Amino acid sequence: MPFLRRAPRRAARERWNTWPEPKARVLAVARTLTSATRLRDVLTLLRPEDGIEISWTVNPGSVFTDGLDDYLARLGVEVLPWRTATRRRFELAVACTVNASMHGLRAPLMVLPHGAGYNRLVPETTGDAVSPAGLSARELMHRGKVVPATIGVSHEEQRDRLRTCPPAAPRALVVGDWCFDRITASRRRRDHYRACFGVEGHRRLVVVHSTWSEHSLLGRCPELPERLVTSLPVDEFAVAAVLHPNVWARHGTSEVLSRLARAVDAGLVIVPPEEGWRAAIVAADLIVGDHGSTTFYSASQGRVTLLAATGLDELDPHSPTAAFAHEAPRLDPDGDLYAQLRAGPARFDPGLHGEIADRQLGARGRAGRILQETMYSFLEHKGVRPPADGPEPRPVPPPAGLHRAAPVAYDVDGGVLPDGTVEVRRRPVGDRLHHRAGGFFAVTDRDANEQRKWSALVLARTVVEGEHAAVDWVDERLAEQFANVAVAALGPNRCLLRLRTGGPLEAAARRGWGRAEPRLDPVLLGSAVHLWWEADPVADPAARLARDGLRVRTGGRVLEVAFTPPPGE
Repeated sequence: MPFLRRAPRRAARERWNTWPEPKARVLAVARTLTSATRLRDVLTLLRPEDGIEISWTVNPGSVFTDGLDDYLARLGVEVLPWRTATRRRFELAVACTVNASMHGLRAPLMVLPHGAGYNRLVPETTGDAVSPAGLSARELMHRGKVVPATIGVSHEEQRDRLRTCPPAAPRALVVGDWCFDRITASRRRRDHYRACFGVEGHRRLVVVHSTWSEHSLLGRCPELPERLVTSLPVDEFAVAAVLHPNVWARHGTSEVLSRLARAVDAGLVIVPPEEGWRAAIVAADLIVGDHGSTTFYSASQGRVTLLAATGLDELDPHSPTAAFAHEAPRLDPDGDLYAQLRAGPARFDPGLHGEIADRQLGARGRAGRILQETMYSFLEHKGVRPPADGPEPRPVPPPAGLHRAAPVAYDVDGGVLPDGTVEVRRRPVGDRLHHRAGGFFAVTDRDANEQRKWSALVLARTVVEGEHAAVDWVDERLAEQFANVAVAALGPNRCLLRLRTGGPLEAAARRGWGRAEPRLDPVLLGSAVHLWWEADPVADPAARLARDGLRVRTGGRVLEVAFTPPPGE
């Protein structure tokens, strides 16, 4: 009987592979959700077609790990237990945050910042009050030896600040900021991102940025997001909020959304922690922020930026971010927010803040090439070579998974201009039960506050359910409540309207907003008709509207509306 040789295990395993076995193995070391999102971005520079396999692990010990496991699960990556990861050999380990406990890895370690450089003083992490987090001896050294093989810094000035850990200074490498380069490359998609946020035309997007800690915007001004969204006319401004992932990790998604629920009900859009904040920077017109990296990135992109909190109590005084916190114009959270934001562009100096950014964000446009060549250099002994052409920064993904709700009630004011145009300013109400002096409530059929509905002068139905249902609804509302005007949507640019005096009218948007068939908002229409009638209470308002129509201005835009009696009247 002939002797049968057993095939080697590796050959048997390779028989089932679609692609060849990897030549080199890289370990991605996450510690927080923040570091994981940045790490994922950087590791796209390693191409699997070059024979590179990437595994992930979580370095334990951070208080900001909530949400990290779910994020990695959604990525569908292989996640090794920390104990397993420290027993296996890898050609390279990459982390976007550093901790001395990483000394146990059996691979050269490359560490990178997970924000715009190294700026924050965190004595609980660094062990002293002078070293910025990420550049301290306590994080970078173990038993007298420097743990990372390469310490990536975004600018030469950060190498100078490694003076607090002299043995680590020779291992610093200026790698630029790949994240910032991708934000810059996304400018051409600005209109697409703005559409995702529901912003078009002349409407301006205000993005509120808050980092974590008691010194952050939310720590100092927890009610500011709600105050902003209810202080700004909805036809001029939209408001979105970007919160540092550590806020979500420390307090949990449920508490974050609960604390901001009233602001969301009034129209605030909340960007999820994993992605979307970069698109928000590109889409934004104005920034209200603090000393966090996302605020710094925004100002560096030329966005008009006002600081509601400076964070100077926890910033390295030698960092460019501290200089930015000193120089940037302030927002008074207790002042007139509408007036301050309208005056914001005149107060912001993009040239000055561009100079500060130049001191923190180096190697502009070259970060991808530097990072890729550096990481591949650790793999060359395995026959892995970097691509001949350096990577081009790709536009960031559009925002997805936004937490949002449409306002259901508005505080309205305005008046009739000398040329007969009706000017309308609508501000979302939130939980308020009293309108501003000189204003009135306009509410939709979705408003659950009965007290406010009974005091409203304009009632609007936003759901389209046919003309007969619309007629019944406006008649019933005016019979049962004290409003002067009731409006029901008949379609995107048609409404049925009835005043307390006179018969019903069908309204159609005739021209405006720069589109062939502009949308006709029933709340806006009802508010404009009420202001028009209040200014000149004619005996037969329906006949006057049918004859003359109405010209409405809101947010700097003009809409012309034609009125006709509905069929059968």
